[in-house]
Order: sequence, then structure tokens, then C-alpha cells
Amino acid sequence: MGTRRRLLNQRGQFAPVAAGVVAGLAAAAGVMIGRRAGAMANVGEGHSAKHRLLDLASGLTQPKFPLEAMSTWLNGFHMYADDMGRQVEAHHFCIHLRHDLHQCVIFDSNRHDARLIGIEYIISEERFRQLPAEEKRLWHSHHYEVKSGVLVAPGIPELAERAYFKDLVSTYGKTFHTWQIDRDEFPYGAPQLMMGFTQDGQVNEAALEERDQRLNVSHEERRRKRYDIPVPDVAPGANAWESGTSVQTTLTEVPFKGQGKGP
Repeated sequence: MGTRRRLLNQRGQFAPVAAGVVAGLAAAAGVMIGRRAGAMANVGEGHSAKHRLLDLASGLTQPKFPLEAMSTWLNGFHMYADDMGRQVEAHHFCIHLRHDLHQCVIFDSNRHDARLIGIEYIISEERFRQLPAEEKRLWHSHHYEVKSGVLVAPGIPELAERAYFKDLVSTYGKTFHTWQIDRDEFPYGAPQLMMGFTQDGQVNEAALEERDQRLNVSHEERRRKRYDIPVPDVAPGANAWESGTSVQTTLTEVPFKGQGKGP
């Protein structure tokens, strides 16, 4: 009888806790569903009611594990590999896929109606040094972007951001933009190779200041607080444009290889 009473007492003590956890999870789920529904409602301008309803239903019910795994939002600037005068603000949403590889999708904003403009792969210095020389020409260093404060992770605590960038400072990125938003209204043309900045005076200061105000960050403050992050020398072969020439993607007509010409 005493054992049974103790069990009942334990249940009585734990029941409110369990109920609180369930209620908290339900509330969080409700917030997430509401946020997702709100996001869906804010995109798709010009869609018919039927299409908007289908988008909303799939947005709420389909699992999207790669998207849910994106853990970090980074904001910075890219330049076209063959033209420093063409610079684009880039919002990266990244997955730390393995210890020496991040993969990021790039949008032009962090809004519901953001345009998907590119991708970036980020690898460790060790991995970069193993690449063949021709492949290295596609990659840029992150040393200056991190130390200068140009690259930021908005909205996370300073200590967490600092720890993240201590790891990122020695990495290398390969970036292609699939939408030339500085020029075209639609995603026309071949993907373009992009590069990062390597010293002061290269990034558009007006664009950088506007970014800082909009996201409530300060690249100058970030620069001061990152002064003691150790920075290794840039590995040979990165930032190929610094040699005075660069590579860029173009469309080339080639013979088609198939099983036959058909009937």
C-alpha cells in the first residue's frame, strides 16, 4: 500500500511537469505552424487561390529535412570573379554537413519573398590544399571577410558568433550565383563564379553601411572584437583574380552524347 501511495504521489508530482512540457511543445508547434503559414501567405503574388491553397497545404504537411537542418544565417558581400565593380549582398543559410564541409543556399534577403540567387560550398584549409591547381582557381579565402567584420551572423550572441568565426576564418568557399540580380529581373544566363574580398577599400562602403543599419550590426565593432582571432596565411591558389586574370563561366555548344537519334 505504501509503495502504491508513493507511486501515486510521484505521478501527482510529475503530472503537472509533463503537462507543462506537452503544453510548451504544443505552443511551440503552434508558433512554428503559424510562422510557416504566415510565410506562405506572404509569397506567391499573382497566384490563383487554388495554387496558394496547395502551396499552403504542402508547406504545412510535407517534411523538408534539408531546410530544417540549416542552422546558420550569414550575411556578407560577393563580387563577380571577373568584375570587382559588380557586388552583391548575400544572405547565406548553411548546413554544417561534416567537420570540413558547409553547404549554403544564398538569397538576396531574409524575407519571405527572398530570391534564391546562388550556392556556396565551404571547406577547410586542409581540404583546400589537397585540390588540384585548376580547381583552386574557383575558391576564395574567408580570412579578410571574417577579420574585417564584413561577414556577420545576425541575431546570435556575440560569444557564439565569435566561436563560429574562429573556425570559419581559415576556410575557403566556392560560390556560384545563378541569378544576376544586379542586372536581370529574372534568373537569366549561365551561373556566375563569385569571389570574396581580401583587403580594405574593395567592398562598397555605402552598401556595407546600409547593410549594417538595416540588420542592426556594426562591421567596425565586429572588426575590433575579432582582432585577436588567429589568422593563418592564405593558402596558395586561392583568390585567383589577384593575379590579374580570372575564370568565369560561359555557355559553350558541344556535341550531344546519347543512345541514338531516335525515330
